[in-house]
Amino acid sequence: MKKIGILFGQETTFPPAFVERVNSKKEGDLTAEFVKIDKVIQGEPSGYDVIIDRISQDVPFYRGFLKNAALTGTAVINNPFWWSADEKFFNNALAVTTGVAVPKTVLLPSNQHPPDTNERSFRNLSYPMDWEATFNYVGFPAYFKPFAGGGWKNVYKLNNREEFFKAYNETGQLVMMLQEEIIFSEYFRCYCLDRQDVHIMQYDPKQPHHLRYVRNPKQFEKKFLDKLKDTVLKINNYLGYDFNTVELAIRDGVPYAIDFCNPAPDADVNSVGQKNFEWIVETAANMAIRRAKSHKKGLNNLTWGKFVKSFANNEPL
Repeated sequence: MKKIGILFGQETTFPPAFVERVNSKKEGDLTAEFVKIDKVIQGEPSGYDVIIDRISQDVPFYRGFLKNAALTGTAVINNPFWWSADEKFFNNALAVTTGVAVPKTVLLPSNQHPPDTNERSFRNLSYPMDWEATFNYVGFPAYFKPFAGGGWKNVYKLNNREEFFKAYNETGQLVMMLQEEIIFSEYFRCYCLDRQDVHIMQYDPKQPHHLRYVRNPKQFEKKFLDKLKDTVLKINNYLGYDFNTVELAIRDGVPYAIDFCNPAPDADVNSVGQKNFEWIVETAANMAIRRAKSHKKGLNNLTWGKFVKSFANNEPL
């Protein structure tokens, strides 16, 4: 019997719907359940052919469990090794090299020293920083946010350098990035699963969280939607994510990738709405079933993106 598991935290709607959907398809010797962990011994299999990870970004113990599971053959979605290495500033840099439009973005050192460091730890860092060059490059208004993400925590909208320094003094040991504001005409949040299935949702980030998914979206031309889909697929194929969302802001007809490192994206029916929820449950179930059927015992069943593969094969991006 092949087993599909889902590892999750405080979610209440997506995990049970996913398990029920997989099992309702009655795919022979294949079953889905909530992941059960009673021990984690080095090098021992987890008992699951596929695990959908929805929580390890918040629970380091789970991340360790998933790496051990992946090492022993489980197809973990998303790849826990890449997820551990990835962050939003790198994603922006990768987008630039692959021709995807992104806001102008700079990385900044933390305002306060990290633990167990002092001023001698930063002798390679120029002081003062060239703030003028940074501000001239990014411009104002701008967004100031943690370089590794964090669910809209510690995000500031800044209108001038005075507001920047006030915010910078509040960020403590966080490593932050300053990012150009894209004044957009339309905004979309797009699910991407298995690096092949894309669901485009009109989205309004200026609304309260439960109202951001537009319930009666406008109709758009197929050529425009295809452009969005191609951008989403390009991003996820380079990153190697099998479960992700990409946010696109449209400026002068060009889709700018704003936020595209969301490997445990919102899938709650109460926020995404019934139509979007139905798509994500059905598509996730089909993806997990495909992955379970193609699972090979004792082999590496992880997904690696074009970025990693290009380095492994000494090929250009």
